[in-house]
Amino acid sequence: MSWRYARRTRRLVQFAVFAFFVYLLFAALQHKAAFPLADLFFRFDPLAALATMLAARQWLPHLALVFATVAVTLVLGRVWCGWLCPLGTVLEWFRFKQARRRTQRLPPRLPMTKYVVLIVIVAMAALGGMTLMVLDPLGLLTRTMTTSVIPAFDYAVTKAERAMLHVSWLVPRVDWIESHLRGTVLPVIQPLFMQAAALFLVFFAVIALNMLADRFWCRYLCPLGALLGLVAKAAVLRPVFGESCAACNRCAAACPVGAIATGDAAQGLTGGAAQGLTGEAAGGAAGESRPALVSSECTVCLDCLVACETDGAMGFGLERPGPWATYDPGRRQFVTAAAGGVGAAVLLGVGAWKRQPSSHLLRPPGANDEQTFLRHCLRCTQCMKVCPTSGLQPALNEAGLEGFWTPVLKPRLGYCDYGCTACGHVCPSGAIPKLSLEEKRTKVIGVAVIDRNRCLPWSQNTPCIICQEMCPVPDKAVVLTRGKIVKSPQGFENLVRNPIVVPHLCIGCGICETKCPVQGTAAIVVQTTPSAAAPPPTTLG
Repeated sequence: MSWRYARRTRRLVQFAVFAFFVYLLFAALQHKAAFPLADLFFRFDPLAALATMLAARQWLPHLALVFATVAVTLVLGRVWCGWLCPLGTVLEWFRFKQARRRTQRLPPRLPMTKYVVLIVIVAMAALGGMTLMVLDPLGLLTRTMTTSVIPAFDYAVTKAERAMLHVSWLVPRVDWIESHLRGTVLPVIQPLFMQAAALFLVFFAVIALNMLADRFWCRYLCPLGALLGLVAKAAVLRPVFGESCAACNRCAAACPVGAIATGDAAQGLTGGAAQGLTGEAAGGAAGESRPALVSSECTVCLDCLVACETDGAMGFGLERPGPWATYDPGRRQFVTAAAGGVGAAVLLGVGAWKRQPSSHLLRPPGANDEQTFLRHCLRCTQCMKVCPTSGLQPALNEAGLEGFWTPVLKPRLGYCDYGCTACGHVCPSGAIPKLSLEEKRTKVIGVAVIDRNRCLPWSQNTPCIICQEMCPVPDKAVVLTRGKIVKSPQGFENLVRNPIVVPHLCIGCGICETKCPVQGTAAIVVQTTPSAAAPPPTTLG
């Protein structure tokens, strides 16, 4: 078998999986038929499943597919990282020539960082805290694509179309794009996310770290990679070294993740001693002993097998459980990291120390219990990518640090569509319940409150009934007084009718706040509870 052919196959698989990931991003945004598959990648994510089930303290059948990922890892090692992970694929496409030389300057125990992050995440999840799930690689990439890349792509296409309209022979092309792609690939409404730049900078930093080492994130920071690495220590099949190995160390030089130790480090690993170095760190210390593979770091990229030029020197076969390296967590590191996770959970407001949400914290429909919501939410932005109005936004400080980057409804930016149930159907962890349209229309998100000091009819005797017209509730949660005749400065007589909210009919969808014509803060805003300072509603008449 040609290992070059196998490596080429791996790259084709990587491209196909990434293309499918991008397809789901667009398809879930436009087609309800794609909803059953919209969260497919998260269903195979062991870190998401472990953290969510620990935090929620319940078995979640929807995430049972993670056992397939674990089973494959037990047989073949970290194939998820080297073949399937979309973020790993992106990072592999961004490689820098000087990275290998810079890697040699990094501390040899730096790979321990990802295990510390993993232990902290698990410890926090055990106490109900999911804040650090923002570091899940699938969530990181999905969040960037949802809030930054797709909106920027749509904006660029729209600007290009407007420029093309000035050239007569390009107008039919614009018509074709709008008729075939708008509403199927491109969103009908331009997505807008207030933290788009900051979220993209986080992703850019992850890519920029590749200048220090190939796939720096995967090697030193990724908590999912750490979890799969621990499982991969027991992998049955992996690259193995044969008797004809001449210790030329070409394999170690080719390994992009430093999973092959050489020289004294390799001798210590094969002997079971706790001595492990990255491939680059060990490359200059080649001895007569054969190299050794650190199975917890190997992503099964096959580069080492391709680089080996000696027949029978390397192959892929059965091997005993992988060695324990110096950067793998010991008892002391485990206890310290776990204690750090407990401390972080306390500081972020988990459990009895939980910060009380403000009256302006609006969650997606059905997510009324804040504690339950935070224990399930993966911060994956799946709900945000399918929100047709971009009303769901990543929280900054609305819910405290424990609610960082969880979805909140911002009615001034976009409302909760009365005929949409998308967010609950794509949520992989059940943080947002899957509701039928009839059920969703009965779920109260908040209550609209009118600021009479800003409302045009109330404060300026100016006719405006937009909030009443827009209200989608059949019985209308916003009603109008009988009104009065007001003479304008120009001498015209206008009928001015003042809007009043009927609280028990309002579901807090926010369309009134979105459409309110008052500049700046709307004259009608949605709150989780009516403001005590709001004036009592007047009687109709």
